[in-house]
Amino acid sequence: MSKLSPAELEQYVFSRTGDANENLLVGPREAEDAAAIETGAGTLVVSTDPVSLAVERIGRIGVAVASNDVAASGGVPEYVVSTVLLPEMDEDVLDTITRQLHATCKRLGLTIVGGHTESVAGLERPLLSLTCLGYTDRFVSTTTATPDDRVLLTKGAGIEATAVLASDFQEQIDADEATFERALSFFDELSVMAEAAVCTPVATAMHDPTEGGVLGGLVEIARASDVDLVLDGEPVPVRPTTREFCAAMDVDPLRVLGSGALLTTVPADEAAGTLDALEEEGIAATDIGHVGAVSGNAPAVVQNGQRRTEMVQDGMYALWE
Repeated sequence: MSKLSPAELEQYVFSRTGDANENLLVGPREAEDAAAIETGAGTLVVSTDPVSLAVERIGRIGVAVASNDVAASGGVPEYVVSTVLLPEMDEDVLDTITRQLHATCKRLGLTIVGGHTESVAGLERPLLSLTCLGYTDRFVSTTTATPDDRVLLTKGAGIEATAVLASDFQEQIDADEATFERALSFFDELSVMAEAAVCTPVATAMHDPTEGGVLGGLVEIARASDVDLVLDGEPVPVRPTTREFCAAMDVDPLRVLGSGALLTTVPADEAAGTLDALEEEGIAATDIGHVGAVSGNAPAVVQNGQRRTEMVQDGMYALWE
Protein backbone atom coordinates (compact mmCIF):
# COMPACT_ATOMS: atom_id res chain seq x y z
CA MET A 1 0.00 0.00 0.00
CA SER A 2 1.32 3.43 -0.91
CA LYS A 3 0.18 6.75 -2.28
CA LEU A 4 0.13 7.36 -6.01
CA SER A 5 2.83 9.63 -7.39
CA PRO A 6 1.91 13.24 -8.21
CA ALA A 7 2.25 12.41 -11.91
CA GLU A 8 -0.13 9.44 -11.62
CA LEU A 9 -2.63 11.51 -9.68
CA GLU A 10 -2.53 14.27 -12.27
CA GLN A 11 -2.94 11.89 -15.19
CA TYR A 12 -5.59 9.53 -13.85
CA VAL A 13 -7.41 11.40 -11.06
CA PHE A 14 -7.16 15.18 -11.02
CA SER A 15 -7.83 15.49 -14.76
CA ARG A 16 -11.02 13.39 -14.55
CA THR A 17 -13.46 15.12 -12.25
CA GLY A 18 -16.69 15.16 -14.18
CA ASP A 19 -18.71 18.29 -14.82
CA ALA A 20 -17.57 21.67 -13.52
CA ASN A 21 -19.53 23.25 -10.67
CA GLU A 22 -19.30 26.90 -9.73
CA ASN A 23 -19.91 26.09 -6.06
CA LEU A 24 -16.72 24.02 -5.79
CA LEU A 25 -14.15 26.31 -4.17
CA VAL A 26 -11.37 23.76 -3.68
CA GLY A 27 -11.33 20.44 -5.49
CA PRO A 28 -8.91 17.56 -6.06
CA ARG A 29 -5.24 18.54 -6.13
CA GLU A 30 -1.92 17.40 -4.73
CA ALA A 31 -1.62 17.48 -0.91
CA GLU A 32 -5.12 18.95 -0.48
CA ASP A 33 -6.95 16.45 1.72
CA ALA A 34 -10.39 18.08 1.72
CA ALA A 35 -12.75 19.76 -0.71
CA ALA A 36 -14.51 23.07 -0.05
CA ILE A 37 -18.01 23.65 -1.40
CA GLU A 38 -20.03 26.86 -1.14
CA THR A 39 -23.54 25.91 0.00
CA GLY A 40 -25.17 29.27 0.66
CA ALA A 41 -25.28 28.37 4.35
CA GLY A 42 -21.49 28.38 4.65
CA THR A 43 -18.50 26.54 3.24
CA LEU A 44 -18.88 22.78 3.47
CA VAL A 45 -15.60 20.86 3.94
CA VAL A 46 -15.58 17.21 2.81
CA SER A 47 -12.90 14.54 3.09
CA THR A 48 -12.74 10.77 2.70
CA ASP A 49 -10.13 8.20 3.72
CA PRO A 50 -9.73 4.40 3.75
CA VAL A 51 -8.13 2.33 6.52
CA SER A 52 -7.19 -1.32 6.05
CA LEU A 53 -4.36 -1.92 8.51
CA ALA A 54 -4.27 -2.00 12.33
CA VAL A 55 -7.47 -4.07 12.29
CA GLU A 56 -7.88 -4.24 16.07
CA ARG A 57 -8.54 -0.49 16.25
CA ILE A 58 -9.56 0.29 12.70
CA GLY A 59 -12.69 2.17 13.77
CA ARG A 60 -10.84 4.50 16.12
CA ILE A 61 -8.17 5.25 13.54
CA GLY A 62 -10.65 5.71 10.71
CA VAL A 63 -12.74 8.34 12.50
CA ALA A 64 -9.66 10.30 13.55
CA VAL A 65 -8.09 10.24 10.09
CA ALA A 66 -11.25 11.34 8.27
CA SER A 67 -12.19 14.07 10.74
CA ASN A 68 -8.61 15.34 10.97
CA ASP A 69 -8.62 16.24 7.29
CA VAL A 70 -11.70 18.41 7.78
CA ALA A 71 -10.28 20.00 10.93
CA ALA A 72 -6.91 20.65 9.29
CA SER A 73 -8.75 22.57 6.57
CA GLY A 74 -10.33 24.89 9.11
CA GLY A 75 -13.63 22.99 9.31
CA VAL A 76 -15.58 21.79 12.33
CA PRO A 77 -16.23 18.07 11.73
CA GLU A 78 -19.87 17.13 12.26
CA TYR A 79 -21.03 14.24 10.08
CA VAL A 80 -19.58 10.86 9.09
CA VAL A 81 -20.58 8.45 6.33
CA SER A 82 -19.22 4.97 7.03
CA THR A 83 -18.48 2.13 4.59
CA VAL A 84 -17.40 -1.17 6.19
CA LEU A 85 -16.25 -4.00 3.91
CA LEU A 86 -15.45 -7.40 5.45
CA PRO A 87 -13.66 -10.40 3.90
CA GLU A 88 -16.53 -12.50 5.21
CA MET A 89 -19.47 -11.89 7.50
CA ASP A 90 -18.07 -12.14 11.02
CA GLU A 91 -20.36 -10.74 13.70
CA ASP A 92 -17.55 -10.38 16.23
CA VAL A 93 -15.41 -8.30 13.84
CA LEU A 94 -18.39 -6.19 12.75
CA ASP A 95 -19.38 -5.69 16.39
CA THR A 96 -15.86 -4.51 17.24
CA ILE A 97 -15.64 -2.08 14.32
CA THR A 98 -19.07 -0.53 14.80
CA ARG A 99 -18.57 -0.21 18.56
CA GLN A 100 -15.34 1.67 17.88
CA LEU A 101 -17.01 3.89 15.29
CA HIS A 102 -19.84 4.71 17.67
CA ALA A 103 -17.63 5.37 20.70
CA THR A 104 -15.08 7.48 18.84
CA CYS A 105 -17.70 9.57 17.05
CA LYS A 106 -19.57 10.12 20.32
CA ARG A 107 -16.36 11.21 22.07
CA LEU A 108 -15.52 13.68 19.29
CA GLY A 109 -19.08 14.97 18.87
CA LEU A 110 -19.61 13.47 15.40
CA THR A 111 -22.77 11.88 13.99
CA ILE A 112 -22.78 8.86 11.68
CA VAL A 113 -25.44 9.71 9.10
CA GLY A 114 -25.24 6.76 6.73
CA GLY A 115 -22.99 4.44 4.79
CA HIS A 116 -22.78 0.87 3.60
CA THR A 117 -21.79 -2.47 5.15
CA GLU A 118 -21.23 -5.82 3.41
CA SER A 119 -18.86 -8.74 2.95
CA VAL A 120 -16.73 -8.78 -0.20
CA ALA A 121 -15.01 -11.86 -1.59
CA GLY A 122 -11.28 -11.45 -2.17
CA LEU A 123 -10.50 -9.07 0.67
CA GLU A 124 -7.69 -10.17 2.98
CA ARG A 125 -8.72 -7.94 5.89
CA PRO A 126 -11.52 -5.52 6.79
CA LEU A 127 -11.56 -2.26 4.80
CA LEU A 128 -13.08 0.85 6.31
CA SER A 129 -13.74 4.01 4.30
CA LEU A 130 -15.09 7.09 6.06
CA THR A 131 -16.27 10.41 4.67
CA CYS A 132 -16.39 13.35 7.05
CA LEU A 133 -18.22 16.64 6.55
CA GLY A 134 -18.27 19.92 8.43
CA TYR A 135 -18.60 23.66 7.92
CA THR A 136 -16.07 26.45 8.15
CA ASP A 137 -15.97 30.23 8.03
CA ARG A 138 -12.32 30.12 6.96
CA PHE A 139 -11.01 27.34 4.74
CA VAL A 140 -7.27 26.80 5.29
CA SER A 141 -5.43 25.30 2.33
CA THR A 142 -2.20 23.33 2.17
CA THR A 143 -1.15 25.56 -0.71
CA THR A 144 -0.77 28.95 0.96
CA ALA A 145 2.28 28.74 3.24
CA THR A 146 4.17 32.02 2.84
CA PRO A 147 7.90 32.82 3.06
CA ASP A 148 8.93 34.00 6.54
CA ASP A 149 6.09 32.05 8.20
CA ARG A 150 7.04 29.84 11.13
CA VAL A 151 6.35 26.09 11.03
CA LEU A 152 4.66 24.63 14.12
CA LEU A 153 4.12 20.97 14.99
CA THR A 154 1.79 19.71 17.71
CA LYS A 155 2.44 16.70 19.94
CA GLY A 156 5.21 14.96 18.01
CA ALA A 157 6.20 12.58 15.24
CA GLY A 158 4.95 9.02 14.93
CA ILE A 159 2.03 9.20 17.38
CA GLU A 160 -0.17 6.90 15.31
CA ALA A 161 2.72 4.61 14.37
CA THR A 162 3.66 4.09 18.02
CA ALA A 163 0.13 2.98 18.91
CA VAL A 164 -0.12 0.73 15.86
CA LEU A 165 3.24 -0.88 16.61
CA ALA A 166 2.09 -1.61 20.16
CA SER A 167 -1.14 -3.10 18.84
CA ASP A 168 0.03 -5.12 15.83
CA PHE A 169 3.68 -5.96 16.58
CA GLN A 170 3.76 -6.67 20.31
CA GLU A 171 5.57 -9.97 19.92
CA GLN A 172 8.44 -8.30 18.06
CA ILE A 173 9.09 -5.52 20.58
CA ASP A 174 10.88 -6.14 23.86
CA ALA A 175 9.23 -3.75 26.31
CA ASP A 176 7.47 -4.01 29.65
CA GLU A 177 3.71 -3.93 30.14
CA ALA A 178 3.68 -0.31 31.30
CA THR A 179 5.47 0.83 28.14
CA PHE A 180 3.00 -1.03 25.94
CA GLU A 181 0.08 0.52 27.82
CA ARG A 182 1.61 3.97 27.37
CA ALA A 183 2.04 3.34 23.64
CA LEU A 184 -1.52 2.05 23.26
CA SER A 185 -2.80 5.19 25.00
CA PHE A 186 -1.58 7.15 21.97
CA PHE A 187 -4.72 5.91 20.19
CA ASP A 188 -6.58 8.43 22.36
CA GLU A 189 -4.48 11.28 20.90
CA LEU A 190 -5.07 10.76 17.18
CA SER A 191 -7.58 13.59 16.78
CA VAL A 192 -6.26 17.07 15.92
CA MET A 193 -9.62 18.81 16.16
CA ALA A 194 -8.63 20.74 19.30
CA GLU A 195 -5.35 22.13 17.96
CA ALA A 196 -6.83 22.87 14.54
CA ALA A 197 -9.50 25.00 16.20
CA VAL A 198 -6.76 27.02 17.92
CA CYS A 199 -4.65 27.45 14.78
CA THR A 200 -7.36 28.05 12.16
CA PRO A 201 -7.82 31.82 12.78
CA VAL A 202 -4.13 32.59 12.06
CA ALA A 203 -2.83 29.68 9.97
CA THR A 204 -1.59 30.31 6.45
CA ALA A 205 -1.52 26.55 5.83
CA MET A 206 -2.36 23.42 7.83
CA HIS A 207 -1.80 19.73 7.18
CA ASP A 208 -2.10 16.60 9.28
CA PRO A 209 0.73 14.18 8.50
CA THR A 210 -0.52 10.65 7.85
CA GLU A 211 1.25 8.30 5.41
CA GLY A 212 4.93 9.22 5.23
CA GLY A 213 4.82 10.79 8.68
CA VAL A 214 5.90 14.28 9.66
CA LEU A 215 8.59 14.39 6.97
CA GLY A 216 6.04 13.37 4.35
CA GLY A 217 3.63 16.03 5.56
CA LEU A 218 6.32 18.70 5.36
CA VAL A 219 7.21 17.67 1.82
CA GLU A 220 3.55 17.86 0.83
CA ILE A 221 3.20 21.40 2.19
CA ALA A 222 6.41 22.47 0.46
CA ARG A 223 5.30 21.07 -2.88
CA ALA A 224 1.74 22.34 -2.60
CA SER A 225 2.77 25.87 -1.58
CA ASP A 226 5.85 26.01 -3.85
CA VAL A 227 8.17 26.93 -0.97
CA ASP A 228 11.05 25.52 1.03
CA LEU A 229 10.39 24.44 4.60
CA VAL A 230 13.61 24.92 6.54
CA LEU A 231 13.92 22.99 9.80
CA ASP A 232 15.92 25.51 11.78
CA GLY A 233 14.08 25.62 15.11
CA GLU A 234 13.83 23.02 17.84
CA PRO A 235 14.39 19.42 16.72
CA VAL A 236 11.24 17.66 15.54
CA PRO A 237 9.80 16.29 18.80
CA VAL A 238 9.77 12.50 19.13
CA ARG A 239 8.51 10.91 22.35
CA PRO A 240 10.81 8.41 24.10
CA THR A 241 8.30 5.58 23.63
CA THR A 242 8.12 6.36 19.92
CA ARG A 243 11.91 6.29 19.63
CA GLU A 244 12.04 2.98 21.48
CA PHE A 245 9.38 1.26 19.38
CA CYS A 246 10.62 2.64 16.06
CA ALA A 247 14.18 1.54 16.90
CA ALA A 248 12.92 -1.94 17.75
CA MET A 249 11.25 -2.21 14.33
CA ASP A 250 14.02 -0.35 12.46
CA VAL A 251 11.82 2.44 11.13
CA ASP A 252 12.39 6.20 11.11
CA PRO A 253 9.95 8.02 13.47
CA LEU A 254 9.80 10.94 11.03
CA ARG A 255 8.66 8.67 8.16
CA VAL A 256 5.91 6.61 9.77
CA LEU A 257 2.16 7.05 10.26
CA GLY A 258 1.79 10.50 11.77
CA SER A 259 -1.88 11.03 12.66
CA GLY A 260 -2.21 12.87 15.95
CA ALA A 261 0.15 15.68 14.97
CA LEU A 262 -0.76 18.88 13.16
CA LEU A 263 1.59 20.89 10.96
CA THR A 264 0.74 24.58 10.78
CA THR A 265 2.42 27.56 9.18
CA VAL A 266 1.67 30.92 10.78
CA PRO A 267 2.97 34.47 10.29
CA ALA A 268 6.13 34.99 12.35
CA ASP A 269 4.45 37.54 14.59
CA GLU A 270 1.67 35.04 15.42
CA ALA A 271 3.93 32.10 16.32
CA ALA A 272 4.51 32.85 20.00
CA GLY A 273 0.86 33.66 20.63
CA THR A 274 -0.25 30.47 18.88
CA LEU A 275 2.14 28.36 20.94
CA ASP A 276 0.81 30.02 24.11
CA ALA A 277 -2.79 29.38 23.06
CA LEU A 278 -2.03 25.72 22.38
CA GLU A 279 -0.32 25.40 25.75
CA GLU A 280 -3.39 26.87 27.46
CA GLU A 281 -5.42 24.06 25.87
CA GLY A 282 -2.94 21.49 27.17
CA ILE A 283 -1.55 20.76 23.70
CA ALA A 284 2.22 20.42 23.32
CA ALA A 285 3.60 22.26 20.29
CA THR A 286 7.01 23.16 18.92
CA ASP A 287 8.35 25.76 16.50
CA ILE A 288 10.46 23.58 14.19
CA GLY A 289 11.46 25.96 11.41
CA HIS A 290 10.46 28.56 8.86
CA VAL A 291 9.08 28.91 5.35
CA GLY A 292 11.46 30.21 2.70
CA ALA A 293 11.43 30.89 -1.01
CA VAL A 294 12.50 27.93 -3.14
CA SER A 295 16.30 27.94 -3.18
CA GLY A 296 16.88 24.99 -5.50
CA ASN A 297 15.36 23.35 -8.54
CA ALA A 298 12.20 22.30 -6.70
CA PRO A 299 10.36 22.94 -3.43
CA ALA A 300 12.01 21.07 -0.59
CA VAL A 301 12.25 20.30 3.09
CA VAL A 302 15.69 21.51 4.09
CA GLN A 303 17.39 19.96 7.11
CA ASN A 304 21.07 20.25 7.98
CA GLY A 305 21.79 21.50 4.48
CA GLN A 306 20.10 18.49 2.85
CA ARG A 307 17.14 19.04 0.51
CA ARG A 308 14.25 16.58 0.38
CA THR A 309 12.07 17.14 -2.69
CA GLU A 310 10.50 13.72 -3.33
CA MET A 311 7.43 12.26 -1.68
CA VAL A 312 8.08 9.98 1.31
CA GLN A 313 7.27 6.26 1.34
CA ASP A 314 5.93 5.28 4.75
CA GLY A 315 8.21 2.89 6.60
CA MET A 316 5.34 1.01 8.26
CA TYR A 317 3.97 -0.74 5.18
CA ALA A 318 6.90 -3.09 4.78
CA LEU A 319 6.28 -4.40 8.28
CA TRP A 320 2.95 -5.94 7.24
CA GLU A 321 4.48 -7.52 4.14
